[in-house]
Amino acid sequence: MSKVEDFLTKEDEQAIVEAIRMAEKNTSGEIRVHIEKTTSIDAYDRAMEVFHELKMDETELQNGVLIYLAVEDRHFVICGDKGINDVVQDDFWNCTRDIMVAEFKKGDFKQGLIDGIARAGEQLQKHFPWQEGDTNELSNEISRG
Repeated sequence: MSKVEDFLTKEDEQAIVEAIRMAEKNTSGEIRVHIEKTTSIDAYDRAMEVFHELKMDETELQNGVLIYLAVEDRHFVICGDKGINDVVQDDFWNCTRDIMVAEFKKGDFKQGLIDGIARAGEQLQKHFPWQEGDTNELSNEISRG
């Protein structure tokens, strides 16, 4: 299963987009999932490029979260912008990664992504609660490279 198209079913994708919508419902934060086949550079460096390409570094409160996956390489990265990184516990992203890996090892990529999205959403809601006038600044759709 090294093809990006085979990584998630249409139903899986819909469930993930819904998880993003629900996670963002009570926060001004933004969550994106980006999937691509492979990367020729370090996965973290590529995730930072995608973070910029998706304009996640342009959110008003610097509270964007990206879950980046290079399917064929079997790498994924969770990265948050400065606003959220400044307020979550130091081990938050590593703990989130571990929860996701547990599902990925079972082959349940949909659930791993949903669990990661939900955890990020909880922290975003806690530190960046939705305020009157907040808008969804970025698409909830899964992007592909």
